[in-house]
Amino acid sequence: MKPIYRLFTFFLLSGTTLIAQERALDRADSQYERYSFKLAQDIYQKVFDRGYMDAEMLKKLGNTYYFNAEYTQAAQVYDSLISRFSGDAEAEYYFRFAQALKSLGEEGRASDMMAEFARKSRSLTDARVQKYEAREDYLASIEANSGRGSLDTFYFNSSYSDFAPAFGPDSSLIFSSDRDTGNLARYRHTWNARDFLDLYRVDSLTRKGSTVTKVDGVNSRYHESTSALSADGNTLYFTRNNLVENKRASDNEGVVRLKIYRALKVDGAWASIEELPFNDDSYSVAHPALSPDGKVLYFASDMTGGRGQSDLWRVQIREDGTFSSPENLGPKINTEARETFPFVSADNVLYFASDGHPGLGGLDIFATKIEYLPYGGKVQNVGRPVNSEMDDFTFIISDSLGYFASNRPGGMGDDDIYAFRQQQALEFDCIQKITGTVRDRFSNEPLSGTTIRVIDEENNEVSSSITNADGEYEILVDCNRGNFIRATRDQYIPSEEFLEPSDGKPRIVDFYLEPENVLAGLGDDLAKLLQLSTIYFDFDRYNIRPDAEIEIQKVIAAMEKYPSLKIKANSHTDSRGPDAYNLWLSQKRAEATVNYMISKGISADRLNGEGFGETRLINACDDGVSCTEAEHQLNRRSEFIIQD
Repeated sequence: MKPIYRLFTFFLLSGTTLIAQERALDRADSQYERYSFKLAQDIYQKVFDRGYMDAEMLKKLGNTYYFNAEYTQAAQVYDSLISRFSGDAEAEYYFRFAQALKSLGEEGRASDMMAEFARKSRSLTDARVQKYEAREDYLASIEANSGRGSLDTFYFNSSYSDFAPAFGPDSSLIFSSDRDTGNLARYRHTWNARDFLDLYRVDSLTRKGSTVTKVDGVNSRYHESTSALSADGNTLYFTRNNLVENKRASDNEGVVRLKIYRALKVDGAWASIEELPFNDDSYSVAHPALSPDGKVLYFASDMTGGRGQSDLWRVQIREDGTFSSPENLGPKINTEARETFPFVSADNVLYFASDGHPGLGGLDIFATKIEYLPYGGKVQNVGRPVNSEMDDFTFIISDSLGYFASNRPGGMGDDDIYAFRQQQALEFDCIQKITGTVRDRFSNEPLSGTTIRVIDEENNEVSSSITNADGEYEILVDCNRGNFIRATRDQYIPSEEFLEPSDGKPRIVDFYLEPENVLAGLGDDLAKLLQLSTIYFDFDRYNIRPDAEIEIQKVIAAMEKYPSLKIKANSHTDSRGPDAYNLWLSQKRAEATVNYMISKGISADRLNGEGFGETRLINACDDGVSCTEAEHQLNRRSEFIIQD
């Protein structure tokens, strides 16, 4: 897959005693740093063949083969590096050696190199190390997904590189190729000494005699590749070399990066070509893909904030044609290696190529449900025959017909496009995000430190989470089956809710936990714990008002729920009237409250009442102070104090 890596120059790539050899290596290093891998490779190889080598030269020589998918040569050079200079070989070179060996079918040695990679890796968070340590039987998983379809011949390949298929209008297909440029002078790229890429179109995949023609209006002297067409056929996103005033522009290190451009159809022709605003001269942005509704653009980039050599990202496309800030697709998708060439199918399955997830060798095609990102969802290797020991990439599918590219043996050129007829779709985990808040039922205060557990229908604990300082939690469930969401906290009665199997859309499940023993709040006003409205009385009256009756019923319900609960009803008056009269009136209000509760079935030995007159005013409405009626009423109240 030679052109693919020259299209994605994101990699952070890492003398001899004779003067001639030193000068040769200096020239090679200069070419290498400019990603002119083919020129550098020729020099390094000649020096290597003459018996001169050191660790740095072997790393660079191996990389020139590895990033051009020449895995046989890469394995030979990495073998020399590790056998002769193991102390100078970083963990990454064991990973690349393992990938090259897998492409050659040497699974045993590849496994040994992965074990050494895991041992030497300094990053315990490296997803590749984590997957290896988990000892997943990934080969069995790949085989389980294999055989779901068959390959068909694609009649429009050439002896050059053909890849990056994209669906066009009216059963047409757009793809990238370095076949005839249409120029007398053929421009060659020094990454691998091949011609620059252009976008081509097959007018109809179903009509015999269809011809391959260039896509008018978007091709330049340099690279154009990996395109995505809007559903209405009027907007084309594509990858191109960084051009300024129709000339290649490089970054501070002399590297020409990649950018995504957008072309609009005007009077039947592509025009108004502009680069997207999140491009940058200091990193590459490439390989666009659109969501089914056309509102999200997915792409690959090595921009700051990524996890690996290239990550998958997305932006929202606003109604006015502007874009949101890029969002990384997260660690479920992205590893420390290469994730690239995204495609989203009509049923919201994200397909992409990666050599960081466990595969058969080189780049493999993987898939996951897009709606589960970035929180969960299993990433699946799509299996054979799409994947092979070589590089497999740029997968697209509509209904049951798909296309992808591969550099596997037996093709016409370096890369060939293959048609794939799917007989059985992949089965995906259904991952649902559940969020919510846990609060005290009486005080409504958020309960931090509450444990949230997912319990399956066989009563097995599947996962758990802890609420944060605001009582909030987030947890994932398997929505293909029923689950209990259970909230537990010390000194509170557990609560749970059963969730039926669902379509996986996010849900909010809030919990209101009741204390195990309300007596833990001795001396507290139960009305506050129960969030009751204040029990008010009319002026110079002690009868129970209808609005107060509703609130007292809530106190009665709490006492019925907690048989050991005892309550003292404290009643109060406002400041108007003689002190002695107010004390008598408040006592009558307390007795009226208690008698009402006894009449509703609460035992008298659990109740008592006391009047406090105007001795406990809650505002400044004292004797002689002018206050409104509403302000005076605030003092005509009853409280329910928890007793021992």
